[in-house]
Amino acid sequence: MAHGHVAYGLRASYGLTYITADTVAAWERGLASPTSAELTALAATLWCSPGELMGAARTLREHRVARGLAPEDVAREAGVEIQAYLRMEETETWRGNERQSEALARILQLSVPDFVNVTGRAEPLAELLRSAVTTRWQGYVRPVSKLLPLEKRHVEDVLRQMHEDYQSRMARTLSWGGGAGSDASGEAGRDFLDRVLEHFWALARGGAGGRT
Repeated sequence: MAHGHVAYGLRASYGLTYITADTVAAWERGLASPTSAELTALAATLWCSPGELMGAARTLREHRVARGLAPEDVAREAGVEIQAYLRMEETETWRGNERQSEALARILQLSVPDFVNVTGRAEPLAELLRSAVTTRWQGYVRPVSKLLPLEKRHVEDVLRQMHEDYQSRMARTLSWGGGAGSDASGEAGRDFLDRVLEHFWALARGGAGGRT
């Protein structure tokens, strides 16, 4: 469909009288972004789902739009006042309690990594993981478990493996580099810590343990 055809469909079928061919072209080229309502109308015009028009959803709003849900639907199911929910979307800061967070994960069908990102737990989790692999991992099982919808035993297995992986890398680079002050050792350690969430999710997906 040409840009003009799409724009006409949005105007005629959805009352978006301000949409022009240039508007559609700007969306297509990434120069502008449609609102939630515009994206929903665009998906209907193109006979697809909103999620098919988006890349990987990252924010609370993007996950909601990808599921084709109205803010009121998510707020009601999560047990959150609509105005409070809209503020959370706007600020990209989820402030729901545990029960509300679990309900949010269900209605938006969030994977565990998506749940962690949407609820703002990614950086706190990364800090705990960095401490766990560089010190005694056993002391971090409980705080990590509190952040995640994963069984405690599964968290234990993942943290133990991550600790062993990190310490093994450090030992290998020390032996290759010729001493405790080797640059190779420091670089290997920094790389692992910078990508600590990637390592965690790769291991966490390798076994069962979800509780949502």
